[in-house]
Amino acid sequence: MELTLVSSSFCGACARTRTVLAEAARFLPDATVTEIDVAQDPDAAEELAIAFTPTVIIRDSDGAEVFRATGVPTVPQVLTAAVKALPV
Repeated sequence: MELTLVSSSFCGACARTRTVLAEAARFLPDATVTEIDVAQDPDAAEELAIAFTPTVIIRDSDGAEVFRATGVPTVPQVLTAAVKALPV
């Protein structure tokens, strides 16, 4: 499963979201956390239809999006969404 954080360098909420994802990843040993900085890679942000930072996207092993949150999610929200990304 992939946890993607779309962030920007000037975003204070992005730093809090990094902490949330790091905490959630402790419980998700197979998860990969990727960060995309919209200032560095605006094309990726456009491809992902990102309008605001932070945005968290969780994908299953096939790459299908199962969760999207704009703003700072909670660890329980991320973990609950991650369950949807687990193989059946």
